[in-house]
Amino acid sequence: MLVYLALTVISLTIAYHIKSKDTAPIIKTGEYRGIHRGISRIQVRNATGLLFLFVILTGVSALRLNVGNDYGKYVEFMHRTYSDAIVPTEVGFNYLTKLIYYIFGFENYVAVFAVFAAATVFFFLMGIFRQTENFFMSFAMFMLLGYYFQSLNTVRNYLALGIAFYSITYCIKRDWPRFVLLILFGSLFHKSLLVVLVLYPLAQMKWKRWMHGVLALLCISCLFLKDLYLEIAVKLYPSYEGTEFLTGGTSKIGIARCVAVLILAFFVLGKDVISDRRMSFYFYANYGALMMYIFCSFLPTISRIAYYFTVTQILYVPALLVRLLGDRDTSRYKAGQLFRALTIAGCVIYFVMFMRRAGDDGMLILPYETFLFHELPATLSERGFG
Repeated sequence: MLVYLALTVISLTIAYHIKSKDTAPIIKTGEYRGIHRGISRIQVRNATGLLFLFVILTGVSALRLNVGNDYGKYVEFMHRTYSDAIVPTEVGFNYLTKLIYYIFGFENYVAVFAVFAAATVFFFLMGIFRQTENFFMSFAMFMLLGYYFQSLNTVRNYLALGIAFYSITYCIKRDWPRFVLLILFGSLFHKSLLVVLVLYPLAQMKWKRWMHGVLALLCISCLFLKDLYLEIAVKLYPSYEGTEFLTGGTSKIGIARCVAVLILAFFVLGKDVISDRRMSFYFYANYGALMMYIFCSFLPTISRIAYYFTVTQILYVPALLVRLLGDRDTSRYKAGQLFRALTIAGCVIYFVMFMRRAGDDGMLILPYETFLFHELPATLSERGFG
């Protein structure tokens, strides 16, 4: 755990000195705003900080060995892929594994994990920097709410989540060609990402009253047509058939977070909660996630689908706080200070709870081990069960 604590403290210290892209100060010349055509000090500091964050976050992930509940399973999948056996992983994962194994001349699974780590960290870091209004707060939520540490476990899923997160800006700007191409590329590594092609455009729409009525009917139908919807889900994900995933389940913490974020949104924005296109997207994303958690708990791994919506919280909450803290001479500023303190406290508490169960079955990111000092236990194939 010491490695994770040190990484968190160091990365948050670096992030504190990175200025958000949208809030960097503009150089003023007299009564006019001058345009700085060179590279400013802030740009250099931002680039240096982002580079350091990328290196240390990728490094800790890339150097790990047998860390994560599915690490050994992925090593087995890679071996079977390299042996041209049938595996349940997507074509992008399979061909990337074969390419890396071919380049190194042996089954270098560590290099495959390193590539996934670098790609995941890149998409999250650049997604935060390009979209947030407060880099430090967004990055702190990214670390303290466990997004980074979960990426050590569900490797393919969190690469897909990082790509989805990065694609939000294209969806909001309605740059559909880039949005669709990026999602299609990501789906080569985890096909669940394809749901974003429906979910994100829905969150970006201007919803009419009749649309809310249709959504309400759909939610109610989930109470009576569970078996039908579950049958459709199994056809889309046949690998779930006969597994424990069919028992469904929801996230009480996820529900609580969505409710808290929506309450904060109404407190800050009031009737203007959907007046701005970007803020409207974040609102409907959290609203949609809440509906999924409540009415679709019977579907396999619904939390992983809802994650594509709830990941917007690391952008939405800082944006709301920025609006509260914008005017120091109003009572809203004091409220902003209070909500900021509550947000940080809540994230720290979540981080502590997360780390307490980080070594439990289903996660197993503790203890942290590295291939520099440890060896991987024999896989199924090596034990003669493959």
